[in-house]
Amino acid sequence: MDGIHIAIAILLLYWIVVIILDRKGILEKYNISTYGPVLMIRTTKGLKLLDKLAIPKKAWRIYADIGIRLMFVGMIAMLFVVILSDLAMIASYEANTMPEPSKFNEARNIFLIPGVNEFIPLTWGAIALLVTLVVHEFSHAILCRVEDIRVKSMGILLAVVPIGGFAEPDDEELFGKREEELNDENDPYGDRRLGIIIDKKSEEKTIVKTDEKVATRTQRARILAAGVMANFVVAFLAFALLFGPVLGSLAPLGDTMVVGVSEDGPAYSAGIREDMIITQLDDTSINNVNEMLDYLDGLEAGTSVTVYASTDREISSYQLEVTDTDIDPEGVLIQSIVENTPAEAAGIEAGTHILYLDGNPIYTYTDFSEVLSESTPGQEISAVVENDEGETTEYMVTLAEHPDYEGRGFLGVTTTSGGNVATSLGFSVGEYPAAEYLELLKGIPGMLGGVAGWYIILVLPISGFAGEGFPGFSETLSQFYVPVGWAEPFGIGIFWLANTLLWVGWLNFYVGLFNCLPAVPLDGGHVFRDSINAFIYKVTGNEEKAENVSALITATFAMMILLSFIFMVIGPYLVYGF
Repeated sequence: MDGIHIAIAILLLYWIVVIILDRKGILEKYNISTYGPVLMIRTTKGLKLLDKLAIPKKAWRIYADIGIRLMFVGMIAMLFVVILSDLAMIASYEANTMPEPSKFNEARNIFLIPGVNEFIPLTWGAIALLVTLVVHEFSHAILCRVEDIRVKSMGILLAVVPIGGFAEPDDEELFGKREEELNDENDPYGDRRLGIIIDKKSEEKTIVKTDEKVATRTQRARILAAGVMANFVVAFLAFALLFGPVLGSLAPLGDTMVVGVSEDGPAYSAGIREDMIITQLDDTSINNVNEMLDYLDGLEAGTSVTVYASTDREISSYQLEVTDTDIDPEGVLIQSIVENTPAEAAGIEAGTHILYLDGNPIYTYTDFSEVLSESTPGQEISAVVENDEGETTEYMVTLAEHPDYEGRGFLGVTTTSGGNVATSLGFSVGEYPAAEYLELLKGIPGMLGGVAGWYIILVLPISGFAGEGFPGFSETLSQFYVPVGWAEPFGIGIFWLANTLLWVGWLNFYVGLFNCLPAVPLDGGHVFRDSINAFIYKVTGNEEKAENVSALITATFAMMILLSFIFMVIGPYLVYGF
């Protein structure tokens, strides 16, 4: 039985125990309620702390007022994203280019639940979710006390382990039994508490005064926006630390990683293992695969080489001999063929590998680029291409002129590294652009002046810069970097800190934006409904009409948003089948 099955078994056993205790009334006795397998454990302890935290009322109101404005900005942004996504799906459907079903539109990946959403790692995701829920709920609670709304209890959410915290305001004071309102100079309903009484015989509705405490529209908006504001503030702080001092304390060791070594070969016997980072050969620093291959090309078989390699940021030396100077090239992978180009005319296909170009072996993309950079328009060259079955075909291609570089030949393919590269030391290496990628990450804050930067932040852990995603520093990825400066004493802990900040920042940002959507029961939905209600009342002067129309508009938006999310999930299945 693997870890997943054990976890499911523990969860089911826990859920059975919860059901039994709930039915016997034991949980209710201790003021505990259940929502499926989740326990809400309430307490009134700590309520006095809320009152103390709420003392600087003016500062908290300014904080919440900023939150209201950010909520409307987020509301517009999220509506734009939803509408744009729907239009893109419809356009792709009409053009018969609908993407096939994938993990990006699986239903489970819509929910931001660690362990359910496959993009969110369990450990870092659980920490981030806990922080997200706690700051969101307790920000609501503090603003409740600022606006003199009663908080009935606080507590934790438990599902085998704690998964969040909550604060429970008095809903009747916050929303009113019939959406009652207070009048003040900022509220269109005046300075009275209003209620609706229905005469059962005449069915006439009369607005009367009531002495029950009900939050004004402005107070309610502040309370609801406080949770979103808290998420945005935490996201800002987490990202500021991540993209600033934390990433700034990392330095790349090199780009060349050992990806394959035969267990019965001399390299393995000497101590070379997979995931090692090659930093130096003899007295020559190695920054990438090409530098390693260039150095080895100048050595004869039997030459002794001292290999310096890093494991967990500890560099050791290994003595090896050059055993084979005739290494077959792995080539570069052809990702796509540009239309109306020499490659298309010659019959070269996407998904194959170019092993030789004009007689030159192609080990890496650099080799491929160097051959073409020295070519000229009209030059005829040979291209030896290998397909997935290992069959090779030689094509004779007459190059066109490069569209961007005058006087340079143009083949018409987009390529990427073919993968592993065999070396004459008895092991294979791969290349990861560690330094370039680190600079890209550190440069994200500078991109936030445009839409592209915000989009990258929104999809960073899922699709990243080019579809690969950046879920944090995995054990393998962290091998490429070493902490320096203030972070050096932390060792591997700096990568744990980076992962925590990444997921705390991203989850708070995403949850904050999601809660801005104008759909009840989300915070943005309540604020949107109140705003529409106030606008219609100001225009018509009719409380009942304002209430009914605002409820209808909000319900319509909620339904449209729900259907949009459903369409994003099932759209590809409508074309390709379930």
